[in-house]
Amino acid sequence: MFEAPVWVSAFRPFYLLGAAYGALLLLVWPAAYAWQLAPPLADVPLAVWHGHEMVFGFASAIVCGILLTALPSWAKTEEVRGAPLAFLACRWMLGRAAMWLGAGISPALVALADCALPVALVAMIAPQLLAVRQRWFLAVLPVLLGLALANVLFHLALILDLPEYCGFGVRAGVHVIVSLFVLAGGFLTPIFTANHLRQKGRGDVGFNTFLEWIAVLSALAFGFAGAAAAPPGWEISAAFVAAAVHAVRLARWQGWKVLDSPLLWAMHLGYAWLVVAFLLRGLGLIGLVAPDAWLHAFGVGGLGMMMMGLMARVSLRHTGRPLDLPRAMRFAFALMLIAAPLRVAAAVGVPLPNLPSAAALCWAAAFLIYLRVFASMLLAPSLPRSGLPAGGR
Repeated sequence: MFEAPVWVSAFRPFYLLGAAYGALLLLVWPAAYAWQLAPPLADVPLAVWHGHEMVFGFASAIVCGILLTALPSWAKTEEVRGAPLAFLACRWMLGRAAMWLGAGISPALVALADCALPVALVAMIAPQLLAVRQRWFLAVLPVLLGLALANVLFHLALILDLPEYCGFGVRAGVHVIVSLFVLAGGFLTPIFTANHLRQKGRGDVGFNTFLEWIAVLSALAFGFAGAAAAPPGWEISAAFVAAAVHAVRLARWQGWKVLDSPLLWAMHLGYAWLVVAFLLRGLGLIGLVAPDAWLHAFGVGGLGMMMMGLMARVSLRHTGRPLDLPRAMRFAFALMLIAAPLRVAAAVGVPLPNLPSAAALCWAAAFLIYLRVFASMLLAPSLPRSGLPAGGR
């Protein structure tokens, strides 16, 4: 059973599960919001439940697929496959079942089911990462533990019968995902870009150690200020500094030189939405835009574009195919391009009807197209990788 192709590498089950679940959430959400349906967990506000599942359901699945595929390639750790991989996938599915069916279950049991995945993941990869020579890969561990802690905070509010505080755990989870986005997106995007530029004879991407440290520290400061409810002045400063630093970081990657590669410009555009999210957070804190506009810029634009670009790239490369984006996926990228500004426009108060629903449908359709294009590849054995062009993993 565990020798089936789907259990050969982590991106296979987790990309399938994450894409399907993300599409489901965004298809259900407009109707649930319009009709004010009761959330699956009693007393949890519907918007908070939706945010929880986007962070700890959808995003966590894709994060598992990306990390467990990238670490063997870059840190030279052993790949998680077979029964251990199936165990992780079952942990994820058990958490989703608990969140959908947990109204009649003890809150402690729901928490136990839903918080198990990142802890199990850390237990599997920590011994290997502790043995690698490049110590900075260890940064993955506190991020995963931070994600677990954020989810524990969400469930602790339920256990203590304080559902009005559940949103704190969700917000903390978003800030953890931002930190991981900065680490992973900021590592893979310039490397893949540099490979492409060198192949095309268009130069290279320079690496500035000082700027990289400042970028990571500014993202951590932004996250700490938001999660810890720092004084407004501190959080405003952290947001604007992060926007400026990451704009400089992004510009150094020379994304305008890779417009001929959708797999790359999608990643650059995703990172650009992170910069917009930082900026919107600062503007929201001083009252110029809605306070939650930055969440949609990051979630729909940043995560959506970056994940779509990485998922397509990994699915092609690691199933033995050249990095030629299928035509249908170009349409999926276009839908994601449309979804992000529509959702941000709704958040900042543009007076047009049904903008959130239109954005949700575009976003869901993009992931359904991904499933239509790649599901058969992810469920089948990989092709021989000989003869593939160089240029990144």
